[in-house]
This record gives sequence, structure tokens and C-alpha cells, in this order.
Amino acid sequence: MRRTRVLAAAVVAVVVVLAGAGAVWFLRDGDDPEAAAEDFLAAWSGGDHAAMKALTYRPPADFTERLTRMHDDLGVAKQSYTVESVGEPDDGAAGGSYKAELTLSGGRVWSYTGPLPLTEQDGEWLVRWSPKLLHPELEDGQSLRAARAFPRRADVLAADGSSLTTSRSGSARQLAGTVGAASADAAKEMGAPYREGDSIGTSGLQRQYEKRLAGTPALAVQIVEGGGRDGAEAKVVKTLERFGGEDGRPLKTTIDPVMQASASEALSGVSKPASMVALRPSTGEILAVANKPGGYNRALMGTYPPGSTFKVVTAAALVADGVSADSRVACPATTNVGGREFHNYQYEDFGTVPFREAFAHSCNTTFARLAVDELGEKRLTDVAEQFGFNAPIIAGLPAVRASFPKNADDTAFASASFGQGKVLTSPLNMASVAAAAADGTWRSPRLVDAELAPQALDAGGKKPEEPHELEPAVKKALHTLMPAVVSEGTASGVDFPAGTAGKTGTAEYGSGENPPAHAWFIGYREDVAFAVVVEGGGEGAQAAAPVAAKFLKGL
Repeated sequence: MRRTRVLAAAVVAVVVVLAGAGAVWFLRDGDDPEAAAEDFLAAWSGGDHAAMKALTYRPPADFTERLTRMHDDLGVAKQSYTVESVGEPDDGAAGGSYKAELTLSGGRVWSYTGPLPLTEQDGEWLVRWSPKLLHPELEDGQSLRAARAFPRRADVLAADGSSLTTSRSGSARQLAGTVGAASADAAKEMGAPYREGDSIGTSGLQRQYEKRLAGTPALAVQIVEGGGRDGAEAKVVKTLERFGGEDGRPLKTTIDPVMQASASEALSGVSKPASMVALRPSTGEILAVANKPGGYNRALMGTYPPGSTFKVVTAAALVADGVSADSRVACPATTNVGGREFHNYQYEDFGTVPFREAFAHSCNTTFARLAVDELGEKRLTDVAEQFGFNAPIIAGLPAVRASFPKNADDTAFASASFGQGKVLTSPLNMASVAAAAADGTWRSPRLVDAELAPQALDAGGKKPEEPHELEPAVKKALHTLMPAVVSEGTASGVDFPAGTAGKTGTAEYGSGENPPAHAWFIGYREDVAFAVVVEGGGEGAQAAAPVAAKFLKGL
């Protein structure tokens, strides 16, 4: 017997009375039909087809396949089957009915009442099979499906409402992403109502905001006859229910077409892989993202040592701890930290100079020495995190986080203080550093409108970092230090528009006596901040700064 309370077949009924409680149970011979109905429907609600089959009298050989097809072809997201009624047993049979409540795609709920005939076999109550068990109007050779009609797909837009999808800028089109046929795995990942072969966003913002752009398809719950597994050629016998759809909603980004065009044009003459990001410091909005060549979004996902552009962060920490732009500091050709010799570019020796001049000429020895002697690792880490390091960048598209990891010793920390060692960042990260220097507040950069911020979460569901306001003295000092790089320092030979401030970077990677280097330039002018990296470009002043100047002139 299946249930523990089933008694021997010879026993018709037993009355059990609990002393002092007055409770009475009537235990019938065999399982009662209502309990069998409840077990069957509980198994159905939980998708336990094996248990359902064990509770069914004479199920068809394809029992499990029929139930699976019904679930999948309807696009059921949630299901509940409950007992509606069970009649009194009569000669080993009992009539019954159930209530089905199915949540389909888009949260549409379809309900119906179905028959639940029961039969007693060898003292056990079972559900009697027929196609009508799945739906009262279903016949042999028929099945249920939810036919879908997707609305016209909405577009990905620039800040001015123009289409990014059809932009003249290849980098803008890369941000917008592509649409293609869904693979079986992609359809499964998206869930109902998606099926293999449906049009779906396959990259970029089209993928990230698929359901917003695609909208909700209209549904028609149908009884169909014949056809293949997907019901494409099936004959519609009857439409049982209709649900209206919902148009897709356009995705407005913060991309400025003029700035995007200028950034793309600025990279046009670069022969090596390069990228550029421009931000609006006052809001954190991403104004332009350009990559050359296309195919890999190195602006958001590329990781590079920042080199001397990181000196903006170290300078901010030093100023916050009392160093001023006029403080006299040593800038020897070399300095030794923990047994390792650090040197300036081409072993330049500037003697003792104002901190402003040491920053403008990018004195590695000054920063290595001051970081170890005056700052300490914890303090610089704290300030780096105020500039967005070690925190997720949640821009609306996947983006790597800038990393300022713990260092093994003073030698490694000295190297990290000017952006070498294990420090890694992206052009997007460094553009946000330049934006913080310009505005006095670090803001998490974003590519989508503020109204979409709840959707702009990283993989762990984290929200963007809150803005970090820099100390007034830090902002004031950076507004002295960074213009000096352009007016008299390492970028003074580049023809920048008036009012430009910045920092060059030559970030070594690899090994050897003269390792290759990535070229960097970060900076700002008015309410535009930017970062440029040229992979293997060498000196920042020679390879990256001219790209930034061309970008600004294009505006």
C-alpha cells in the first residue's frame, strides 16, 4: 500500500477516539480519493512528473513528454494546481476537478478548471488518464501552446535622441550592440517567453537591456493540432485566451554624438590599439567611448597599469596630508627603496623643486620617496578608493574595476605610488579620476540615464558607489598641478586648447632592461574629462597626449 494510514483490505472502517480529546478519525480502506487528488496536484505544481505518473492510472508512454511540452510551449513561469472538488466514491470511482493557475511570460496569469477523474485500483486511488486531464477541451493529437507576437523592438539612443544603432561611429554601434537569433542556451538563460531562434540582443546594450528593448509579446493561448516540436506548422483548433503585449521602451544613453565623433576621429590616425573615454565631471555621464580597432571594448574592459597618471591620486593624498603645490621636494635622478633603484625618465635630475614642478615633470623619485616616507600604504589605499579604486564600476555595461592591491613591501609600494607594480585600471576608470580632479567630487561613471540606475547593477547586485567629495585643498592643488603639466611639464610640447589640464603616463609592462610601455594621457577642460591609452605606444606625451588634443580641438 502507498500510504501509511491504509489498513488491511478486509477492514472497512475503524473509529479511533483519543481519550480526553474527543477527536475522531475515520480511516477508510484504501487511500481516500481527495488525498490522492491532493498528492497528484502537489506533484504537478512542483513539476514532479515522475510522481504524477506513479499516481496515474494507465498513463501513456509519452506522459512526461506531454507535460514537459505543455509547460514549455505555454512558457510557464509559475504554476499552481489545487483541488477544486472531489465527489463521494461510487463503486471504485470518484469525480473531481482542479483549478489551474499558470503565470505566463510578462506575468500574465491564465486560469482554468479541469477534470480530475479518480479510480480505485487494488485499494489505491489513482487519477484516470485522458488528454482532457491537461485541459477539458483537449483531444488526442492536440496540445496547448502560447503563440507570441513580439512588438517592434525599441532602439538604443544617444543623449540627443538619435540612434546609436545606426551611428556613423563604429564604437558607438559597438556600445549599442547587436541583435541576432537566440541560441538554445541564450533562450534558456532569458527564460519565458524566449525560444531558440528568437531575435535577441547578443552584445552591448542590446543584450544588457534586452527585455526593456524587446518589450512584452502579445500572447494567444491556443489548442493546436499536429505540427513539430515548436508548433510552427501546427493547425490552430481554438484560441482559449488572449493577452495584449507591451511595446519595448527605448534606452537613452548619455553618449554625446559630437563628442563621440570627435573621439573616434582623434583615434583615426593611431596605428596601434587604442581607446578613449570622455566624461562630464559634474554628473559622471559618459559622453564618448572610442576603441580602435573595434571588436573588443578595451575602454571599459581593458586593464592596464596607469603609470604616472596615477600620480594624480598620490598627489591628492600628499596634499590632503599637508603638502602644498609650493612645498619644496627633492627630485633626484635616482632613489633607492628597499634595495631597488627607482629613476626618472632618462635619469633627469631636477634637484629640489616646488611640488608643482615635480608633478609637472613627473618625478618618479619624488613620488616613490614621499609615498613611503610620508604617506604609507593604508593612507594611499584610502585615497585611491576615494577615486573609485577597488570598487565596482556600474556604468550600464560590464566594466572592470580599478585595482590598487596590497603590496608585499616598501619597494612594491613605492612602485605602486606612481602606477606601476600590480596597480591596474581601465580608460574608463582613469577618466573618472580626471573628472574627480576637475569637479572636486568622484562620481561613478554611467552610460544610462539616472532613471535606469536601479537596473545598472553589477553581477553581485551592487549599486554604484556614492559620490566622494574631495577636500577643498585637494581640488585647489590639483587645479594648480595638472595645468602645469600642459603649460610647462611633460605635455608642454603638445598643442592643447587653452584651459586644458592633464597628466601624462608611460606605463611599463613586461620585463627586461627597457620594457615596452603603454602611453597614457588623462585630463580635463571645462566640464569634459577624458582618458586616452595607446597600447605599446611608449611615452604618453608622444603617443597619447596628441590624441587628447585632437579630441578637444574637434569640439
